[in-house]
Amino acid sequence: MSLLAGRKGLVFGVANDRSIACHVAAALSGQGAVCGFAHLPGEKNERRARKAIEEAGFTDPWMAACDVSSDEDLDRTFAAAREKFDAIDFLVHSVAFADRAWLKPGMFAETPRDAFLQAIDISAYSLVAMAKRAKAIMPAGGSIVAMTYYGSEKAVPGYNVMGVAKAALEANCRYLAAELGASGIRVNTISAGPLRTLSSMAVGGIDEIFDWVARKSPLQRNITADEVGKLAVFLLSDLASGVTAQNVFVDAGYSSIGL
Repeated sequence: MSLLAGRKGLVFGVANDRSIACHVAAALSGQGAVCGFAHLPGEKNERRARKAIEEAGFTDPWMAACDVSSDEDLDRTFAAAREKFDAIDFLVHSVAFADRAWLKPGMFAETPRDAFLQAIDISAYSLVAMAKRAKAIMPAGGSIVAMTYYGSEKAVPGYNVMGVAKAALEANCRYLAAELGASGIRVNTISAGPLRTLSSMAVGGIDEIFDWVARKSPLQRNITADEVGKLAVFLLSDLASGVTAQNVFVDAGYSSIGL
């Protein structure tokens, strides 16, 4: 039996075929879920997202352009989702951005105010903004999952302001879980090990991070995006019915090692 048969939801963050969101959506679809997608505005972004989504196995996918830093765009996207799906059961937040000029070792103290606030807005506040709107179309409860990284807990060279934004994202998860639990909505974050995505390649020294994790993690390798997808299936399914307000690692065990 499929774990998500009959479930419908929205996936934010597919940019190309390497996007974690794309792999998560493929895993959800493989378990019977119906997914709608929100992508960055612009024809070029839509073409890239559509190509990735269709290559992941989705035929004629429902898609909406959405700038998550715009309340008007979010209102429009969730209104269109209500019209399309009537109600949803899950939401996947796989959205993050920071100006790559400040994602280099030794540059955190130089981060200007506008770059700092932009990273927090897009990478962290957007979860709160989405959850507010998702609650209105989750009458039977549901599950929300957001993507984070170990740089929220430890200072990873080059991760800089994105680490601060991910720390805020994880705090948002806990507060949202505490508030939305009465409505039957669970909220969790997935802390994935480093993956070769468009976002991660902007981090200075990323190749050294991949090499270090492969050598020092208990499984002695980096993870795959498919492994993140499988964890998302678990958290969005009834198998995790009692799990909320948690940050769940899928990182080959690296976060457990004291080095």
